[in-house]
Amino acid sequence: MALRYRNNLLRIGGLPVAGRPRDPELEQRLLATAWSLLTSNGYDALTLTQVAAQSGAHRTDVYRRWRSKVRLVADVLDAYLPPVPDPDTGTVRGDLRAFAEDLAGAWNEPWNDGLVGFLADLRGDSDAERTFRSLVARRSQPLVDAIARAVRRGEIAEVPELPFVGNLLEGPVMHRRMFGGEPLTSHELDVVTESVHRLLTGTSVTP
Repeated sequence: MALRYRNNLLRIGGLPVAGRPRDPELEQRLLATAWSLLTSNGYDALTLTQVAAQSGAHRTDVYRRWRSKVRLVADVLDAYLPPVPDPDTGTVRGDLRAFAEDLAGAWNEPWNDGLVGFLADLRGDSDAERTFRSLVARRSQPLVDAIARAVRRGEIAEVPELPFVGNLLEGPVMHRRMFGGEPLTSHELDVVTESVHRLLTGTSVTP
């Protein structure tokens, strides 16, 4: 009689019976190893076989949980990216400048150079993309809260398109890192912050 596993259930003759449950400690070890490899070698060099070997696990332990590298890395980022701080400086300008500084620090990490490949691979994996979008939404919450405080203080007349605000802040930082290879200077972060602040508050932007 054939014995086989499917969806973590042992099937005997097509009938499911109690099978091997997932080992949460092993899963955490695999994620930790993948994070270490990602931050040291980058996305392009990462392989599922390498994660298994350095975790002291079998390849099937990895492939049973993540069918692709992009799906594994989406879960790794979800688990290990540090939270975005909520500065609450008392002004929207101060909050925006703090967010810009944090974004610049995050994008200055060398392993981000390989994220172009990760973002391209996301398009072919709906589960990984869903995980990543949920992560982005969660990490955007401090900015959402900062804008809400600014509206309550009367600094902003109405709530803007919040994803657009985040794009205005992060876009220049990400573009410089990915295509220029260098971080924005402190002065350039001031310019980005001031430009976004003026758009939010309705004041004119000086070229």
